Amino acid sequence: MNKIAEGVGWYLVFLFSLVAHEAAHAFTAWRMGDPTARKGGQVTLNPLPHIRREPIGTVVVPIVSYIIGGWMIGWASAPYDPEWARQNPRKAALMSFAGPAANLLLVLIAAIVIRIGVSADFLASPQTLYFGHIVESVRPGALDAVAFLVSVVFCLNLLLFFFNLMPIPPLDGSGVYMLFSGETGERINRFLRNPFISFAGILAAWRLLGLLFPRFQDLAIKLLYPGVTYR
Repeated sequence: MNKIAEGVGWYLVFLFSLVAHEAAHAFTAWRMGDPTARKGGQVTLNPLPHIRREPIGTVVVPIVSYIIGGWMIGWASAPYDPEWARQNPRKAALMSFAGPAANLLLVLIAAIVIRIGVSADFLASPQTLYFGHIVESVRPGALDAVAFLVSVVFCLNLLLFFFNLMPIPPLDGSGVYMLFSGETGERINRFLRNPFISFAGILAAWRLLGLLFPRFQDLAIKLLYPGVTYR
């Protein structure tokens, strides 16, 4: 697969994964009483409303980061009503966890496709694993594209699931702190909304990601290919 086709494939998977993540936030909030994101058009897998809301994070940064570094970073967002979240902390926490849950669902779908492909002798576990390459086609041809796309879906959404579930503000995992009630909860959430805390949290999360994610990915690969050992 040439680099341009590979880049297009990466971007399509990346964009869809971001959209699924934010649409899950928006849908959950809407069903639990906050229509803010629905009014903004984010309760959809159509990428256009999400791109209009965050054009830099969904288009510019992913493409530039891939051209420069060979990998993609970016962001999207779904609005919600802070007053609704304050009055409904448990619902707000579920809204936070809905995004990572969507990414986990995509990981599981990719894993099922991989296992079916391996069982049918269309796909096979590769001799060498790396991020974005965890399965390959048995015969060259159209299945190469399938192996590439399903590998990227698995790895990228595994990364998004792990990263966003960290209990560090402003990541989705920090939604667990919404469960604190009363004055204590108010103080914690005011502290977490501080822009400096959010900036420091992103830096800390990136550091922890590099340390912890490889082990988490190794565990996922062992579950995907039981009995297969990679060094």
